Amino acid sequence: MRRTTVTAVPQDQVAPVHRRLFGSFVEHMGRCVYGGIYEPGHPTADADGFRGDVAALVRELGVTTVRYPGGNFVSGYRWDDGVGPREQRPVRRDLAWHSIETNQVGLDEFAGWARDNDLELMLAVNLGTRGVLEALDLLEYTNGEPGTTLADQRVAHGSPRPHDVRIWCLGNEMDGPWQIGHLSAHDYGTLAARTAAAMKRADSALELVACGSSNAQMPTFGAWERTVLEQAWDHVDLISLHAYYEQTGDDLASFLASGRDMDHFIDTVVATVDHVGRGSAHQVHLSFDEWNVWRQTAFNDAEQAAIAAEPGTPRPWPAAPHLLEEDYRAADAVLVGSLLITLLRHADRVHAASLAQLVNVIAPIRTEPGGPAWRQSTFHPFALTARLARGVVLRTRTDSPTTPTTRFGEVSAVDAVITWDEEPGTATVLLVNRGTQHPATVDVDLSALGTTRVLESHLLHEDDVEATNSAARPDRVSPHALTVHPLPDGVLRVELPPVSWAAVAVGR
Repeated sequence: MRRTTVTAVPQDQVAPVHRRLFGSFVEHMGRCVYGGIYEPGHPTADADGFRGDVAALVRELGVTTVRYPGGNFVSGYRWDDGVGPREQRPVRRDLAWHSIETNQVGLDEFAGWARDNDLELMLAVNLGTRGVLEALDLLEYTNGEPGTTLADQRVAHGSPRPHDVRIWCLGNEMDGPWQIGHLSAHDYGTLAARTAAAMKRADSALELVACGSSNAQMPTFGAWERTVLEQAWDHVDLISLHAYYEQTGDDLASFLASGRDMDHFIDTVVATVDHVGRGSAHQVHLSFDEWNVWRQTAFNDAEQAAIAAEPGTPRPWPAAPHLLEEDYRAADAVLVGSLLITLLRHADRVHAASLAQLVNVIAPIRTEPGGPAWRQSTFHPFALTARLARGVVLRTRTDSPTTPTTRFGEVSAVDAVITWDEEPGTATVLLVNRGTQHPATVDVDLSALGTTRVLESHLLHEDDVEATNSAARPDRVSPHALTVHPLPDGVLRVELPPVSWAAVAVGR
């Protein structure tokens, strides 16, 4: 098999490595909050009821921002239900996930948890069942200095300092018919523009994210982005993208090549943004604020089967039910690493991203009630990338043999990206072998960087691509040491087995 060559070009820089690319997402859904980050009575719980073992894993994961409180949940959420004395908070039905919301965790508790774990809060406002006034009220409560009614309420509730949330989502997936308060592109664009303009009157330095399409398969994709941005261009700073990937049948090759789909999705939205904004000095960037592996087809089929099983019979309303608790495979971890390569490659336009979600619900961290928390397979490529990718993204040149896929045709077997941190003189090389049958020999030419020492190297690969981690075997899938062979003239040779992802840090 022909060797792959990967070349660093320090003069050709894509963009800085935005720390917001390593965001995550906490929604009031399933056991993400209750039984995930929050479990009073757990042996590791702090005085506020938050699990210490989970918090430690969140910090290890390297998450920088956290999008909250939804997701579909936000379109029916009354933020004021979740503030004030806990014993006085109402219990509500959550129509998004057919669950009971106890409101024992709300804005102040979550903002405090985020602050304690060095996370930037990315807050979503409800534009499904609420509107401009409620968004302004939430903004005043969250960021207001003492001396106004809502800011003083926050102080009385135990948060004397403003939470100082800088980045806000203007609703969630408002193009989706499943969304409470679903709107047409024109109606949402008008509402988003009005809300954004009002919020910026309160604080012109806010960064506001308009809802893009829920996925690239939506029938309104493209037209939605154009219409929304034509309405709201002057008032918003980013537009969102959401994408989830799953393997269809035994087509592992197409699944591993899903980065091609993400590439196309990003490029298409960028083209639409640039078309709407032609001639404008204002720039709108991209927030890929939901992305992950999710076996969505199986979930939707199970939902429909449950509804059809007893037509006309009321369904129960459980509190914090087990929802979307995926057991991630080694193959899923390789794809997550591959998608991180794609996001970094587009750092010139993608300025924020959120792995959805953080704990239990399609998440890199899992817990047992009263028991342990552990890292899923997907934890590892995210944690390594968040820790090692620093400085700027280089426009990496990759010459690779191809591998066949059913969905995308021939794709390059190896994909790669290199980041370069000039001050300490360190670089990080991220590699993925998407081939399912053949190993890949990769020569990485770093001669232009002058790096001569391998600082650390990691390989994520399992002969059994279906292997998963569990409470009983929490380290079944984890990174291995990777042997890197230094060659003359600043070239490193790496051997990648099939279905593998690697990270190599080098220095001068």
